[in-house]
Amino acid sequence: MSSGEDESGVQRRLRVFLSYSRADRESARVVADALEQSGLEVWWDAQIEGGAAFAKAIETALHASDAVVVLWSSHSLESDWVRDEAAQGRDQKKLVPVSLDGSDPPLGFRQYQSIPVQISRGRLADDSLQAVLRAVMPLAGRDPVPVAKPAPAGTDAGRRRLLLAGAGAVVVVAGAGAIGWRRGWFGPAAPTGGDRSVAVMPFENLSGDPRKSYFSEGLSEELRATLARNQRLKVMAKTSSSLFRKSDEGPVQIAAQLGVAFLLHGSVRWAGNDVRVAVNLVDGGSGFTRWGHTFERPIDDVFAVQEEIANTVAAAMAAEVASPATPEAQRAASGGTVDVVAFDTYLRGRAVYENGDDEASERRALNLFDEAIARDPGYAAAYAARAATLTTLANHYADVDKHGAMYDQAIAAARRAVALAPAYAGGHSMLGFVLFQGRLDAHAARVPFEQSNRLGQGDASVQARWAQYCARIGRAREASEAIERAVSRDRLNALIHRAAGTIAYAARRFEDSLPPLRKALQMNPQMSRAHAHIGDALVNLGKLDDARAAYAQEPGADFRLAGLAIAEHRAGNAAAATAAMQRLVTERGDAVLYQQGQVLAQWGERETAIARLQAARKAGDSGLIYARNDPFLDPLRQDARMNALLNSLGFDV
Repeated sequence: MSSGEDESGVQRRLRVFLSYSRADRESARVVADALEQSGLEVWWDAQIEGGAAFAKAIETALHASDAVVVLWSSHSLESDWVRDEAAQGRDQKKLVPVSLDGSDPPLGFRQYQSIPVQISRGRLADDSLQAVLRAVMPLAGRDPVPVAKPAPAGTDAGRRRLLLAGAGAVVVVAGAGAIGWRRGWFGPAAPTGGDRSVAVMPFENLSGDPRKSYFSEGLSEELRATLARNQRLKVMAKTSSSLFRKSDEGPVQIAAQLGVAFLLHGSVRWAGNDVRVAVNLVDGGSGFTRWGHTFERPIDDVFAVQEEIANTVAAAMAAEVASPATPEAQRAASGGTVDVVAFDTYLRGRAVYENGDDEASERRALNLFDEAIARDPGYAAAYAARAATLTTLANHYADVDKHGAMYDQAIAAARRAVALAPAYAGGHSMLGFVLFQGRLDAHAARVPFEQSNRLGQGDASVQARWAQYCARIGRAREASEAIERAVSRDRLNALIHRAAGTIAYAARRFEDSLPPLRKALQMNPQMSRAHAHIGDALVNLGKLDDARAAYAQEPGADFRLAGLAIAEHRAGNAAAATAAMQRLVTERGDAVLYQQGQVLAQWGERETAIARLQAARKAGDSGLIYARNDPFLDPLRQDARMNALLNSLGFDV
């Protein structure tokens, strides 16, 4: 196989690594554009900001290239970066030295005759381009192909691009054929096959202050959300992208595991009141940087930078940019703020919330969200975050008699988010979530959930919540479609795979529920409820020994004991079933009224089971969201009291 062929023997575009000094950036841009217009794939890092991710990208691109074109000049002679890259090209027998200003290469590189080139009025001379191509093509096992003189910009002919192929020149009209190229500073080639998938990697904090990490990570998350609003892009969610924060793997391997065509790397550096955001869009197939830029702004302009990066990346991926035209429209879509202090406080709150594992940290997060709201009462995303935090506090830490008041506060915060930003999918999604799981009102949750689905097709979290709601109310097809969208955008998130398993279970596809649940456990062996869900499916498949083994591994006592009480009863082990039920009641009491109702229904004790479920309704037990299609409650389906209970929950029965 020649270096210009892929594994199938089909000739691919030649890959050129362009090495240059930052001081020669404009000349490098001209050379890169000329080579790209000739059909070559050019890697050139317009703004090397430093850090492991960028060094790794450079190393990967050097190894993947067919030729290393080094632009020697009085500036690059002094650059350690250029000397190192030239040494790599020389050692790999693919060095093409080019002289921009007549400078001779440094010692160690003079055995290679450099090619003098001329650049005039922002254009590489035709004879210079031909000379470079004659040097590059043989390195890839190709014969040089004459390149037509580019037509003047703005003419129809000027919009045509010539691709170099082994057999000759092929003319492709941009936008009209199977391959359309956008070239230049912000215009790389469209992804192969029209793949517009991207993972925004966690931005690096280059401030020297670890306490600033929340800002760089928060900015990458805000950028991720901005890109996801463009429905022509498929944007990988945070959980999957963040798994590679400290990975030693190269961009090609990371992109393959995430299932995306591009990776967006970035870094944030502070200098007084200014912030410098450097971004690189890396092709996941080659490891080449397709576009790179640095945005330097006063911190007050960070929101403009965020939107500018998102729009530029979308354009660079050949996707239609559908960005709101006004600041007001942007806030309506993002739930954002124009107050830098409020934004900073919100990011700190989100960092505490996402990393917290106790009540104290949840309350610190809530206080920070409240501070952000006090600073900007129009900050919809902060209200949605407040609703999420209150729901977490109610579910995990509050006494049962305090649930109602906390859910009321969460609902009020979510409603405020929706009122402030009607086009913000996260606000509608959070309102639906709290109405369903907190208020236990499936009917009231329908409208906000449906609106979140319309607005948030590209948001994995929004789609996962919508999918689970659809599963609980019996809209199985929509649930399946939504969870597929969520998985495709967050394929390494164990929670998403667990949700996919429960959605298949709710549709009574018990066998189908097992693979995603097991995949979730592969990703996170300590995950709660996944073993119990597997046990539930196995009980319904009649595999009682396997079910008992699954329940025994469940870390959550509620689900483990309820499952064992059901499985042992079905197996005829009355004593073991009774022992499990007694422990469930003694250890967990009224906190698990729904699970008690499940067990009693399976034991055939209808009256007691109905009574426990009615008590669960009065207590606001969130387990009741499963009641409409829970197989363990099937023995109660013909009872009018069961239908009345489901109607009170807003379910259609």
